[in-house]
Amino acid sequence: MKSAVIPQVRVEPELRAELEDVLRPGETLTAFVEASVRNAIAFRRVQASFHARAQAASEAYHRTGVSVPVETVLERLQSRLDAKRSKLGR
Repeated sequence: MKSAVIPQVRVEPELRAELEDVLRPGETLTAFVEASVRNAIAFRRVQASFHARAQAASEAYHRTGVSVPVETVLERLQSRLDAKRSKLGR
């Protein structure tokens, strides 16, 4: 498959200077832009997935009237956070 080009984006000289200031040694502007686009795509996919799950949960609640109490949800989240912290040694 042939590679494609992302359209050029015109920005103010100040933004370009800020961007160049944060480039890592050996990193090119092209590599930074590509990484940024890939990260934005991944983030949007996570967002869309989250929204779809939330919508499905809302519809299930309205259909059945059954929900999980907020305290239970928070306890589960805290448990997951504690486990992750423990795994990382914090």
